Amino acid sequence: MTRSVRVGVVLAAALTLAGCTASPSPKPSDTSSASASNAPAVPAELKPDGTAEENLPFFDQVNRATVAAKPEAVGKDLIDGLVAAGFDKAAMQVSEDKTTLGRPVDAIEFAVLWKDQCLVGQFGPTVQGYHSTVQPKLDNGGCLIGKTRTIDW
Repeated sequence: MTRSVRVGVVLAAALTLAGCTASPSPKPSDTSSASASNAPAVPAELKPDGTAEENLPFFDQVNRATVAAKPEAVGKDLIDGLVAAGFDKAAMQVSEDKTTLGRPVDAIEFAVLWKDQCLVGQFGPTVQGYHSTVQPKLDNGGCLIGKTRTIDW
C-alpha cells in the first residue's frame, strides 16, 4: 500500500471508531444543530398567521425539496418552488444566477418578506449547499442587500 492509501485507511478507521464512543446527553445546541440539518418527522406547513420564525421550517422544507430534485437549481427554480408551496411571489427577492461575465454565481440568495421579517435562503457550491435564516427587513423595505433580479415570470 502507498503511504497516502495507508493514511486514508487509518483516518477512515479512526472516524468509524469515533462514531462508536459513548457521549453524554446532547446539549441544547447539539439538538438544535441536528434538527436544523435533518428533515422533520412530520411535514411542516405554511402558517399564514404565523411569524417568520414559525414559517422557517416550511421554508426550509420547500427549498430542500427543490434542491434535492434539482441539484443545479437556479433562482427561478427556488422562487417557483416557494410560489407553488403558497408563498407570495410579490414578497420575494432573488439574486442573479450569472455574473456580469456570464458565469454561474457562487451562490444564489433569495428571500421572502414575511410581515416585518425576512426568510432568507442561500444555495450554491461555495456555501456548501443550502442555508437559511430569519432576518429583520431592511430600511428600504426589502430583504436582500444589493442588486436583485426582477421576478417577472
